[in-house]
Amino acid sequence: MSVEDGNASRAAAQVRAIVPLLAYQRADVESDARFRWNCWARQTGKSFTKSLRRILRGMRRGRTQVFLSAGERQSRELILKVRQHCQALKIANDYYDDRFFKELSVKQLEIVLPGGVRVIGLPANPQTARGFTGDVFLDEFAMHAFDRDIWGAMFPTILRGDGELDVASTPKGKSNVFYQLRDNDLFEQSTVDIHDAIAQGLGAEAESLRGAMADDLLFRQEFLCEFVDEATAFLTHDQITACADPSLIPCDSVEALSHERGELFMGVDIGRVRDLTVMWVFVRDGTVFRTVGLFELAAAPFRVQQALLHEVLSQCPVRRCCIDGGGLGMQLAEQAVERFGGHRVEAVTFTSALKSQMAGALRVAVEGRCVRIPSDDRIRNDWHSLERTVTASGHFRLSAPRREGNHADRFWAAALALYAADGFVGSVESMAARPLRYARQGTW
Repeated sequence: MSVEDGNASRAAAQVRAIVPLLAYQRADVESDARFRWNCWARQTGKSFTKSLRRILRGMRRGRTQVFLSAGERQSRELILKVRQHCQALKIANDYYDDRFFKELSVKQLEIVLPGGVRVIGLPANPQTARGFTGDVFLDEFAMHAFDRDIWGAMFPTILRGDGELDVASTPKGKSNVFYQLRDNDLFEQSTVDIHDAIAQGLGAEAESLRGAMADDLLFRQEFLCEFVDEATAFLTHDQITACADPSLIPCDSVEALSHERGELFMGVDIGRVRDLTVMWVFVRDGTVFRTVGLFELAAAPFRVQQALLHEVLSQCPVRRCCIDGGGLGMQLAEQAVERFGGHRVEAVTFTSALKSQMAGALRVAVEGRCVRIPSDDRIRNDWHSLERTVTASGHFRLSAPRREGNHADRFWAAALALYAADGFVGSVESMAARPLRYARQGTW
């Protein structure tokens, strides 16, 4: 028996005596499957179990273990669990946290185990996923941005030496690689929802969790392991479709929009390389906001964006315009305010609270059928891409993955346009009066 096999055998024996494992955790740790797909509910021990499994498999096989997590914080937490397992099992190890991918400004965490087995922790990125040979663990894979690119970059890592691959996550809709792997027969699969975990000894009370969460869709996703697309969507497909008007063709030229009558309100979301610049224009028809203008610019120089923005504001009856004034949009917003006045143009700096307020207002308008949008799959998918997720601390967060060249840019442009209309409850009125008369004559 080799030194590595001896260490692995002793560690496996110690696991049974030292590390408390529930039945579903033990089954995962002891599986010999080359490919494992785990869909487990939140707080059921995914990272705890998988880090232990990969330590034991790595020592037994003498192979480097590469862990890819959703972010640097999650990567650090995962490596911390590896160190805790090593401490409990009395496995000698050396820990390094001073290694960087300089071009990406991300940190590589590394633990060296007996026999030279390395455990490498990295935040998920298509570039960090390249250049390694060994076994791979994709932690919370459904939460990875650019998951398809990561999948393509990472998969060659396991080709040499019969490499192993573990994929584990809680569901996050159906528009990701993790969901697609559910139907891959080459993966040994394990699904554990909160009821399964409790039945096998997890100390929790499902109905208390459901009541405290107070959101049935999110509970179904986070704890019942359901791939419910609408569980994360801020706006469902049905809600968006109900506001779509197939006959609506918004203007995409300044000349056409200049002939529009009525109160116009415009929102501008600024992009440059990865994101679109979108200018969304609503007209108020009573209590309904109808989309009459939609301008989209991809990778356009700022001078081109400025020229179009100023042309719209100069030639079209835009009552008020709100522009994303943070980051890339700061200069364009400042120049527009300077030229057209703060009473007509407002630079909006996004904060979490303000984004929540703006998104909530648009959602209320959608639910009340108070907006009309074109029947366009690009708009429908863009609006649907905004996701509402719950953080580890229990707070709600709005986010949108960058897919198909957008980052919910059309949604935020429309939200800014509706925000521009906030407080304007009617049209401008005028009243005729006789010339002023003064009580006395003389020099004033």
